[in-house]
Amino acid sequence: MKEYKRSEFLFQRAQQVIPGGVNSPVRAFKNVGGTPLFIKSAKGAYIFDEDGNRYIDYVGSWGPMILGHAYEPVIDAVEKAVRNGTSFGAPTDLELKIAELITSIVPNIDMVRMVNSGTEACMSAIRLARGFTGKNKFIKFEGCYHGHADMFLVNAGSGVATLGIQNTPGVPEAVTSDTLIAPYNDLEKVNELVTTYSGQIAAIIVEPVAGNMGCVLPKKGFLEGLRKICDEHHILLIFDEVMTGFRLAIGGAQELFNVKADLVTFGKIIGGGFPVGAYAGPKSIMEHVAPTGNVYQAGTLSGNPIAMTAGYTLLRILSEQSEIYKSLSAKTEYLVNGLKKVFDNENMASQINHCGSMMSVFFAKDAVTNFSTSSQCNKNLFKEIFHSLLDKQIYLPPSPYESWFLSDALSYEDLDQTIHSTGIAAHLAAQHLDVS
Repeated sequence: MKEYKRSEFLFQRAQQVIPGGVNSPVRAFKNVGGTPLFIKSAKGAYIFDEDGNRYIDYVGSWGPMILGHAYEPVIDAVEKAVRNGTSFGAPTDLELKIAELITSIVPNIDMVRMVNSGTEACMSAIRLARGFTGKNKFIKFEGCYHGHADMFLVNAGSGVATLGIQNTPGVPEAVTSDTLIAPYNDLEKVNELVTTYSGQIAAIIVEPVAGNMGCVLPKKGFLEGLRKICDEHHILLIFDEVMTGFRLAIGGAQELFNVKADLVTFGKIIGGGFPVGAYAGPKSIMEHVAPTGNVYQAGTLSGNPIAMTAGYTLLRILSEQSEIYKSLSAKTEYLVNGLKKVFDNENMASQINHCGSMMSVFFAKDAVTNFSTSSQCNKNLFKEIFHSLLDKQIYLPPSPYESWFLSDALSYEDLDQTIHSTGIAAHLAAQHLDVS
């Protein structure tokens, strides 16, 4: 077993002054056990911990590092921008440039409002949908995570699922009474809710490819069915593309699946590694946001010039080099096929879901299509494989409920090393765990 003395020392100190020793729950390794790594630096496809160990990284800061860590064009642009000041609380040309770029490459949006996180983006999108429609209820899906705003913390995914917290103290029932829940990929239940609460539903918000119950793809016709329901009942369809935006395709899931949303939320990649979120849509809806309209939302650091510089630089490169997406998909397919052979060799029950450069391994016999089937996977086997790979310097998300994110900085040698190391881990696990 590797030693993580420096990380262990820092984690002990951190627990005295930070709740759980971390500033976001999934980082605590509570679901997998052990000591979380304290990261000192990163470059390309690799992260380096405080003990000097190098790892092949499949987290990528939970998505934004699509071209790898410390990507030089982004770093160079940020170094130049920071010399001009770090925050103004006033409009800048950078905000305009990134908004024009986003509206030019994402289908079906005319206007963008920048915020500071995916949570803010989704919270604001729901507020706008309510203000635009004059209705209060909305539908979300079990296992989808749209940030930690009160109204979303019902049957949520990501860290909420990882920690098993489905009833969050501090969230009044009155706040969540307008949150309606349906299983992911279940149009019948959505239709039932729409009928039951006829004329009361402002929006349906969905991760077009879920990444917070592991990577779970929409069944054929699911997104199209949601679009049809929304059109028939005057409901706004919101795509939460905090993970999928600019990752699955330059135009995100709307482009990939050819389904138009009324509002789209973004995060992760549009900040190039800095804290950024955004919500966007057609002018007819977005002009209801203050100061043009009466739906209020504000933020001192929204459109921060450093974040805008990083995001614009990264998005411009992605928009100009479409071959990046083909490269990412090819690498993901290669890894998926290699891992499938490994698990088949050990007669290990597994499902590998993937879309573009997002993927997840579920240790289960049956297909994983929603939160219920994701929750039934073999979590003990996941923990075993996770720690075995960590010892072999492969860094995975420390939860079975989180998607893996591949970067184009990964080499085929990295992928081969990952496949080989997983083969060893799977063989060892099969000797003392039930893997059928």
